[in-house]
Amino acid sequence: MELRQIEYFIEVAKREHMTEAAVDLHVAQSAVSRQIYNLEEELGVPLFIREGRKIRLTPIGHTFLSHMEQAMDIINRAKREMAESLEPEKGTIRIGFPSSLASYVLPRVISDFRESYPQAKFTLKQGSYRYLIDSVIKGNINMALIGPLPVNEKKIKGETLFIENLVALLPESHPLALKKSLSLNELQGNPFILSPKGYVLRDLVMKACKLHGFEPEVAFEGKDTDAIKGLVAAGLGITLIPEISLIDSLPRFTVKLPLENPSVTRAVGVIVPTDRELMPTEKLFYQYLKDTFAKLEGFQK
Repeated sequence: MELRQIEYFIEVAKREHMTEAAVDLHVAQSAVSRQIYNLEEELGVPLFIREGRKIRLTPIGHTFLSHMEQAMDIINRAKREMAESLEPEKGTIRIGFPSSLASYVLPRVISDFRESYPQAKFTLKQGSYRYLIDSVIKGNINMALIGPLPVNEKKIKGETLFIENLVALLPESHPLALKKSLSLNELQGNPFILSPKGYVLRDLVMKACKLHGFEPEVAFEGKDTDAIKGLVAAGLGITLIPEISLIDSLPRFTVKLPLENPSVTRAVGVIVPTDRELMPTEKLFYQYLKDTFAKLEGFQK
């Protein structure tokens, strides 16, 4: 079995069309057909069902595809690791992040990192809390910025980078908008704008309010911080939101007020897998994150 055969097989299986696979592989269709035929002969089983110009995988073909995709992932990872071992400053960092860290934290740390390693490349994935955790576990990405850090997740480990305050965001016409700060119970009875059920930021706000004797009345929901900020700016309600998401981007017609007695916080950190090593360039960035956040102005452990 040759590596070229596996590459051809995977491409044909994805496209279910020999000609289209050949075009994408930049080879003649006859070469693809011949390699697939040789592979089936070697294995002794048909991998495809031919239906005119279209082809589709047999049941054993689906099983073989799953194994070969895993094998190619391992091979490609090994190639990448060898290359990055020679020049780690030129590798690629695959990292995920939530929307609340997209406007300030992530751009800042990437910019600072690339001052030292200008040839480093990044592959960025934005997603929900659960999506980020699952992506690290499955290997779609190798690290993620996240807050709060998850607990009882066996295949990942987390490192706290800083503690972040949540603040109240109100329409500027709100009766409380002229105050310098708020206590949480002053927000009781107001329509809240929160993330949908199942989002960790919503759970954090709901828990904080319940500890102070009330359950927020959720009037509207927004799947990301920009949507939530827009609804508040439209005067449709109030929210509690990570303060970092408002740096350089406080919406018009809104005010932010700190919370006192007590404050509401979350721990923001980075998660990595426990069952595999980071790539060399990712190790550089991971160590950079741990070393740097304590020194950055405005961030506290």
